Amino acid sequence: MVWIESGSFQMGSDRHYADEAPIHKTTVDGFWMSPVAVTNDMFAEFVSQTGYVTVAERPLKPSDFPGADPFLLVPGSLVFNMTKGPVDLKDMRNWWSYVPRANWKQPEGAGSDISSRGDHPVVQVAFEDAQAYAKWAGCDLPTEAEWEFAARGGLDGADYVWGDTFKPDGKIMAKTWQGDFPWRNTARKNLHRTAPVGSYPSNGYGLFDMAGNVWQWTLDWYTSHHPKKENGACCTMDNPRGVGIEQSYDPAQPNVKIPRKVVKGGSFLCAPSYCRRYRPAARHAQMVDSGMSHIGFRCIKRPTKTGEEDSSNE
Repeated sequence: MVWIESGSFQMGSDRHYADEAPIHKTTVDGFWMSPVAVTNDMFAEFVSQTGYVTVAERPLKPSDFPGADPFLLVPGSLVFNMTKGPVDLKDMRNWWSYVPRANWKQPEGAGSDISSRGDHPVVQVAFEDAQAYAKWAGCDLPTEAEWEFAARGGLDGADYVWGDTFKPDGKIMAKTWQGDFPWRNTARKNLHRTAPVGSYPSNGYGLFDMAGNVWQWTLDWYTSHHPKKENGACCTMDNPRGVGIEQSYDPAQPNVKIPRKVVKGGSFLCAPSYCRRYRPAARHAQMVDSGMSHIGFRCIKRPTKTGEEDSSNE
């Protein structure tokens, strides 16, 4: 793992999406972070040794879906599919669909597999799955602040993990959508979804894919803006942990009581014309009970006060 020295940085952004504001000075303690996201091969080893069953593979309880036909309650997950042409970008149902039997082993549903994707980031993992792996590995998931600090790679205030230009000298720096989203992708053949980890340059700390490829789970509950201190003062926040679980529910869906965590980094679906979230300040809300074909995770380790590694989960 890569050691990330403790330090302070300007967290968030006031120049992009509203939920990234306000920009504020933040300090985090040092920690170790995996240089790449957890891959299919890594996750397969975890499953082989523990017999773990992911959320997307577990039978659904009819009591959790009142009124639904029990025969339709088949385990599965959300899968992205390219459209045949331009669509309304305000309606994600145009390219996302619930696919029965889609899970980490068959990310696009029955008939798909990961036999040639061992070095790709594992996807279709819910928050609970990511935490289970981290605990097994003697690690943890990063907080939002830890993740963003590491992603910046020492470039405090830069728009991207590599600097302020999206494509420096025309070079593609991350696995993002190339072309017109979601119907035309000019990326290399067979890479219309994820890419092998480490396919693009690392940031200043030697971390790969801190932008694009897959979103990554963090420990923090999501709210529509960065929390401020109670007095509203703009001052340094040490090792912040975001909001409480009750504040993470979607106010636009008051009847859906599913809490949401912050995911970071953007994915292969992010494009200049849609979802410009392949930036360290960018953040997104993800329901904890759902995996998707563009969400993965990476692990960290925190040292204890005695110098021993802390493997506890929060």
